[in-house]
Amino acid sequence: MSTAYTTDSIKLLKGLEAVRKRPGMYIGDTDDLSGLHHMVFELVDNSIDEAQVGHADRVSVTIHSDNSVTVEDNGRGIPVGMHKEHKRETLEIILTDLHSGGKFDDNSYKVSGGLHGVGVSVVNALSKRLDVEVRREGKVWAQSYERGVPLAPIRPTGTSRKTGTRITFWPDPQIFSVNEFHFDSLSQRLRELSFLNPGVAISIHDERTDKKHDFAYEGGIRSFVELLNKTKQPIHDKVIYFQDVKDSTGDPKRDADKERVEVALQWNEGYTETIFTFTNTINNRDGGTHLEGFKTALTRALQRYAEQNALTKSLKETSLSGDDCREGLTAVVSVKVRDPKFSSQTKDKLVSSEVKTWVQQVVYEKLGSHLEENPRVARRIVDKIVESARAREAARKARELVRRKGALDSGSLPGKLADCQEKNPAFSELFIVEGDSAGGSAKQGRDRRSQAILPLRGKILNVEKARLDKILGFAEIRSLITVLGTGIGQDFDISKIRYHTVAIMTDADVDGAHIRTLLLTFFFRHMAQLIDRGFLYIAQPPLFKIVEGKKESYLKDEKEMSKFLLDRLGDDRSLSSEMSGARASGARLVGVLEKMEEYRGHVAKLSNRGVPESLVRALIDRGMLSKSDFTEKKRVEELERAVRAFGLERASVSADEEHSAWALEVTSLVNGVPRSARIDTDFVSAYEMRRIREIAKSIGPFLDGPYLVTKNGDSARHDSLPAVVDSIYESAKKGLTVSRYKGLGEMNPETLWATTMNPETRRLLKVTVEDAVEADQIFSILMGDAVEPRREFIETNALNVRNLDI
Repeated sequence: MSTAYTTDSIKLLKGLEAVRKRPGMYIGDTDDLSGLHHMVFELVDNSIDEAQVGHADRVSVTIHSDNSVTVEDNGRGIPVGMHKEHKRETLEIILTDLHSGGKFDDNSYKVSGGLHGVGVSVVNALSKRLDVEVRREGKVWAQSYERGVPLAPIRPTGTSRKTGTRITFWPDPQIFSVNEFHFDSLSQRLRELSFLNPGVAISIHDERTDKKHDFAYEGGIRSFVELLNKTKQPIHDKVIYFQDVKDSTGDPKRDADKERVEVALQWNEGYTETIFTFTNTINNRDGGTHLEGFKTALTRALQRYAEQNALTKSLKETSLSGDDCREGLTAVVSVKVRDPKFSSQTKDKLVSSEVKTWVQQVVYEKLGSHLEENPRVARRIVDKIVESARAREAARKARELVRRKGALDSGSLPGKLADCQEKNPAFSELFIVEGDSAGGSAKQGRDRRSQAILPLRGKILNVEKARLDKILGFAEIRSLITVLGTGIGQDFDISKIRYHTVAIMTDADVDGAHIRTLLLTFFFRHMAQLIDRGFLYIAQPPLFKIVEGKKESYLKDEKEMSKFLLDRLGDDRSLSSEMSGARASGARLVGVLEKMEEYRGHVAKLSNRGVPESLVRALIDRGMLSKSDFTEKKRVEELERAVRAFGLERASVSADEEHSAWALEVTSLVNGVPRSARIDTDFVSAYEMRRIREIAKSIGPFLDGPYLVTKNGDSARHDSLPAVVDSIYESAKKGLTVSRYKGLGEMNPETLWATTMNPETRRLLKVTVEDAVEADQIFSILMGDAVEPRREFIETNALNVRNLDI
């Protein structure tokens, strides 16, 4: 347990200039997402450290629409006040001086993750702007920075009975070439932290899409295994769990900072091995010594139990292997140790040799004891392993049989493959297409030098429900394995792959989507390294086909369609507002329509958060679009009356003591479900409201109808913005035949090349797995045997479906 976390516990090392010069030394690669996401994790790690010493139990992460991120906790709050030794404001020291965190004071935190104390000052140095708000000792304090430099001294903003820290930062585009946060990557890490820190509620909300996840797991890594197996069928009811704490006192609170090994495991009826390993809450994606120790001890313990109880008599030609023991196994191994050693700065692999011995000893003893004490569970596990050994032997014989026939030998490629001339995999592409029709167009339209075409006949096997021996009995899958050249199962070797770009190119209909899903399931379960190495893609044919006379055009998406139609608007069309008298035509009309579309998008997002358009209009009409507008109670009460007049009866004014202001609490129905929102200084500072404020300045006179749309002297009257936009788009379509593109076979070879295969003009989506847990669950739900999880998934996501083809 930490001692008092005060201004005196902050130690100091200077030098933020070095951080901006060499950011990679502190947060990783700034040219991909790893460095960007590390900024979030540094702040989250600080909050988790507060939780680990018993001072916080809630952490929230919000991705805002302008790509800023807020991390907030209910810990003690960063110390505020003059630092005795350095005669400077403590908050400013923490945010501007390198290595000033409490983690450098041995009394504050023992075993913690991340970069240990570099955290918030590095985030500040690499942010275009950073806002911090501290609730501590009954007061609220705030300060803002630009690229690590404070804009003004720390100031009190109000009072609060709460405690905690809230930091919002905007990544600096001068530092990061990629600065768009990925929800799934952040969510996966937060889920892991929730399991590894039971009792801490962690949430993430993406305001760009309104996607949310709330994580709170009292069962720790036991709950992690239960979640991983939720969509599968476990062969024993309870998760097997054990731990070993060095120098344990028996008191969980006193043992909180001590070194430990924790293991949770459970077998299911599937065929996939899923093992997560952690060191000091850091996910070691490449495993390491703790994984080696776990695997060795697991195999030895199971082999010993099976032999002692004569459970392997039916195996005549083979014995139990480690792979057999891990088929269908879901496990989490977590170690907390001081001064762990990793193979690289990314900490993906643990190399501390002493950890292997410790884990091996703990797993062998504790698992062995569990098997002895629970013979029924042990029998089910061993029966599963014996069955796996038999299937492995059958798969080996099947591989040998097809290998003798040359079916898996890349030297005897299938006849339907149209291979490319290039032999260097780095410059070779394989397009997997659906059927002979599309295959014919693709073969004629391709670049023969570097592009190969493999047509697949019909739908391949659903590998989620099949063992390897059955998979190898399916001709289309054998062809695919042969063409790729990697082998499969124990023979898989990614270095032998024949193409570094493997693109799935199927039709944009239900059958095409099913074939694509079956192929993705195969690659995810049996060739995951293709995805990890960035070799797997999905071709994106255009969505629309436009015919104008004899001219054909292809448009990629709805956004391109809108631009295409706007470009067709001539000077013969105008828009006017009867309310304000404002009029626009030509280029001005195009600008107004673009702003109207953006306004509709922002309003739709706010509506999903419980803020109806009527309330947004009330804010615009009353000029209540900045923080200062909420300091007068009278104005907020006037807003409440206006909102009630619009029919929103659930509205009430409350004090916002933390910002010396007032707020309006409202409740409205979103998809039939009541949703509450708070209109306050934070709300009007949000990206959507800032943009709405700018749009109102630009096209304010056009926000009030009714409207007249005039073309060549003929006028049509419309009451609302959506009706105006839709009417103008529809009229722009006159003379066009617009059809939704569905099949590759509809395109001639020249068009297919120009729109879908030409490296200069095509669009390929790279397949990535940012959240392995969620990906595993979705494949299990959609492709597995259990019907109930699939029904729940469809019901939950039905409202999100757009443009469904039936």
